[in-house]
Amino acid sequence: MWRRRPGADDGRVTEIITGLSMSLLETVVLLGAITLVVARWLPPAARPRVTIAAGAVEVLSAILLAVAGVRWQMLPVLAGAAFALPFAVLPLRRRPTGRPAWRARWWLALPGSLACAGLIATGPAAAWAFPVPVFPEPSGDFAVGTRVVQWTDPLRPETFTADPDDRRTVVVQLWYPAQRSPSGTRRAQYLGRTEQEARTVSDALAQGVGLPGFLVDGVPHARSRSVFDAPVDGGGGRFPVVLFSPGSGGVRTQNTAWAEELASHGYVVAALDHPYDSAAVVLADGRTITTETASSGDPDEDEKLAAGWTAIRAADLGFVLTQLDGLDRGAIADPLNGRLDTGRVAVAGHSMGGAAALQAARQDRRFDAVVDLDGFPHGPTTPSLVQPVLALTQAITPATDARYLPRLTEALGSSTATSYRLTVPGAAHLTFMDGPLYLPPVPSIVGTLGRVESPRVVAAATRAFLDAVLRGAPGDQARDLAAVLPAYGELSVHRPG
Repeated sequence: MWRRRPGADDGRVTEIITGLSMSLLETVVLLGAITLVVARWLPPAARPRVTIAAGAVEVLSAILLAVAGVRWQMLPVLAGAAFALPFAVLPLRRRPTGRPAWRARWWLALPGSLACAGLIATGPAAAWAFPVPVFPEPSGDFAVGTRVVQWTDPLRPETFTADPDDRRTVVVQLWYPAQRSPSGTRRAQYLGRTEQEARTVSDALAQGVGLPGFLVDGVPHARSRSVFDAPVDGGGGRFPVVLFSPGSGGVRTQNTAWAEELASHGYVVAALDHPYDSAAVVLADGRTITTETASSGDPDEDEKLAAGWTAIRAADLGFVLTQLDGLDRGAIADPLNGRLDTGRVAVAGHSMGGAAALQAARQDRRFDAVVDLDGFPHGPTTPSLVQPVLALTQAITPATDARYLPRLTEALGSSTATSYRLTVPGAAHLTFMDGPLYLPPVPSIVGTLGRVESPRVVAAATRAFLDAVLRGAPGDQARDLAAVLPAYGELSVHRPG
């Protein structure tokens, strides 16, 4: 199956081949480099033709690759080819006697060939470990549109700045059911509205986890499955709403695959950037706000800090729901006027965003359901939740924070609605976001579900829960979920009382 290489518009040769994590042009460069190494060891009769053909193909494809844009993963391949080229070409020159003008002895050529082969092999290995993310095709009946809005709360001061006139501003990305776009329509940039914004966000995310930015330089070129500003689906129906808060230092786009899957099944997903908490937030005026939240190293102090940040995020979520309600009623002119069912709303989040979702639901009963994606419940545990909760978690191990399971169990057990904890086998903390699509498949980082299965499982379990609690008959919820959710992991049901 062919995928267009994100960020490139120069034809099939720059499309990523699924499974190889390389484009056709990159694959040609790789094969040409391998052939140059092998040519030295071919029978004398075949050696000249193979060397000349491989050298010509390698030089031409390398030039085309330089024009299209070279990923760092291909540099070892090009270096290996450059080292192998003289050893392959120079023996083709002949003396008057007909013998080669120069030819390395086999005992010198062998280690050189092995070294070149090792360099060349580094390329596809690096491309596999740090691929350009290829987003899964959403499985629903709707195409997916997306756009970004920015709203300022006139009633809330910005507590991260000293300016008394500064008011809290949030950036929100919406994914919604859309009309089908014409074939060949350019898909939405991942991580930002523009490639420059995407690069700014990608660099900030890499810096936040201590990675050199070049390791993930394919991510800001990636394109998702949605289309910016696509017309809203013309069916006239109203769509349930899901608000999403990212993890600490995370960004609004970190769960794009999850959001697109939900939108393709008739939900509107509104994901927030939380300025001064998210890694980087690019505002409409071009300013970039980077994170100012940092742990102190003291567990008790860090818990107080996390509770405060969670409260700000919860307030952001309530404010955005108010804005969406006004948008639906036409208070804000928008293509989604009259299409949002703000009587059926879920709030969700990953990591600290999951904690914020729980707090937002405690404070605001307009939220009808909660989805906590491996989030530690920070902040107060009262009042009790009245909404059903789905908590997706990784397996509890001796390395898990000893406070996590008791706090989560308390939150679910004290709810006046039936709630669910689903332990997903093979999951790690970053399984519950887009990380498996572009990070090395190290089990402790992204789990063992794989790049395709990770987003599928998380989105499918979430959708099963939302379909039951937002679209199903109330009396059937528990029965339906008890039957469906075990397909995705080990289910614990927490009933009132």
